[in-house]
Amino acid sequence: MAVWTRPISPQILAGLHKDTAVDRLGIEFLEVGDDFISARVPVDERTRQPYGLLHGGVSVVLAETLGSCGAAYASPEGHRAVGLDINANHLKGATSGWVTGITRPVHIGRTTQVWQIDMRNDAGELTCVSRITMAVLAPR
Repeated sequence: MAVWTRPISPQILAGLHKDTAVDRLGIEFLEVGDDFISARVPVDERTRQPYGLLHGGVSVVLAETLGSCGAAYASPEGHRAVGLDINANHLKGATSGWVTGITRPVHIGRTTQVWQIDMRNDAGELTCVSRITMAVLAPR
């Protein structure tokens, strides 16, 4: 059974992020399933740090984007999901290609949600794991 409370697709998510940091970094939404969203970020001149590795902050942008989208679309209509906490463990550097993230809910509650985000390089190796906690705010 799907966790989404309204229509969601990669096209809808991409349209939401037009002319934002997500768009500028080249993040692409790939797939939406019943309980997951996937997206990828290029490892290129926009996203590398001076040592040639994908910048850790860019991994966190990908993680926060995925977790926030998941929470927003799993919240009741009219509610807002806002970030409370995010962490990331950088496990393996990436120097080229793409890093793909997938988010799934750990907990969907009335006032909080927790989402897990796993990121992998083109070889399928885990590069970063992240977890975001979201507050769900009722309409005012």
